[in-house]
Amino acid sequence: MAKAAKSVFSWVLWVAAVVLISFLMIHFVAQRTDVNGTSMVPTLENGDQLICDKLTYHFRDPKRFEIVIFPYQYAPKTYFIKRVIGLPGERVRIDEDGNIYINGKLLVEHYGAEKMEYPGRAAQEIQLGDDEYFVLGDNRNVSEDSRYEDVGNIKRKDIIGRAVFRIYPFSKMGPITIHSGEDNLKE
Repeated sequence: MAKAAKSVFSWVLWVAAVVLISFLMIHFVAQRTDVNGTSMVPTLENGDQLICDKLTYHFRDPKRFEIVIFPYQYAPKTYFIKRVIGLPGERVRIDEDGNIYINGKLLVEHYGAEKMEYPGRAAQEIQLGDDEYFVLGDNRNVSEDSRYEDVGNIKRKDIIGRAVFRIYPFSKMGPITIHSGEDNLKE
């Protein structure tokens, strides 16, 4: 009997360890995220399934052009996925031609799917706070992002993580890469 009890206890302990590790991974390290909508086309498409890294931002801040995930403040359990454009302390403005300016310098980037037609609240220069980010979808003319009052600037504490790997569709499986935005500001 003792041998059977020891075997059952060992098995229960193993299952508990797997459940605990899974819980810790999902809540603190990574999670699967689905893309719903077309605001990140052509980079991400409706139905894409991603792995979101939730650990990195415990050790460093988000960088320009990284794709981040954050909750939408007016809809519980709804999350947005957008690209970081403006960093804390910067000034962001979008002109009538769809050009983005950071601290008065033109941001050269190629993520926008087309010319941005609506600058929204960024038609007037926006000063980001010490813990705020300005985000845009890559499909700029259909994206609800920091240009709109109901999204606005994203607080650092609200950023859940960054999209790092596409797991579905299998034909596009692989890392989601970004290019540094530090040298993309032109006088």
